[in-house]
Amino acid sequence: MSDMVSYGFQDVTPEEKTARVGSVFERVAQKYDVMNDLMSAGTHRLIKDRFVRKLRPRAGERILDMAGGTGDIAFRMVPSGADITVADINPHMLDVGRARAEKRGFTALTFAEQNAETLSFDSASFDAYSIAYGIRNVTDIPAALAEAYRVLRYGGRFMCLEFSRAEWPVFGDAYERITMKLWPRVGAVVAGDEEPYQYLVESIRKFPPMGAFAGMIREAGFSRVSATPIMGGVSAIHMGWKA
Repeated sequence: MSDMVSYGFQDVTPEEKTARVGSVFERVAQKYDVMNDLMSAGTHRLIKDRFVRKLRPRAGERILDMAGGTGDIAFRMVPSGADITVADINPHMLDVGRARAEKRGFTALTFAEQNAETLSFDSASFDAYSIAYGIRNVTDIPAALAEAYRVLRYGGRFMCLEFSRAEWPVFGDAYERITMKLWPRVGAVVAGDEEPYQYLVESIRKFPPMGAFAGMIREAGFSRVSATPIMGGVSAIHMGWKA
């Protein structure tokens, strides 16, 4: 079983996880942003705003927004004047992002189909690397972190927004029970597909706690690693620097 990885609560081969996660996001791409609003009661917008403020994009910087297919994070960075590449392994998510960018007149964004574990970009070619709610879907997380380190310039910053486990005891228990039951049902009604949202809640439970994930970021070579809980730890902003 040593070569197996988790797909939610199931153990599968790495190849099967990659294929199944790809299928999940192909199926949810068109309803992705609507479902985010419903499942978070709109709070994901505030959390993403906070994430981008902490990233502090600046004019002239090259920023790689990994797993950013629909453009939610990249669109928030556009006013900064940074040179932003939106990368995603899933072409269907990228199609949604391109269409949304065209509607908003964001013509300067670059969209690229990329696997976070094997990026095609040159080493030391970006000033910042962001990934929001995407790292837990990667089959080989250490490989993705190593690639993030490789493509960053020295002094570059890595920022990851991801679900975590609520540290407030009563709230955390209630939140887990509610999301386990509610999110798949909402997916069935609104998106017509329950399974992707069952995977979502299971993948959150399987993702390492904040401290453990911070340790993985350090092992990839990053320094000054920090983890900032949001809403009691429902989400967390992880940050590290390439020194």
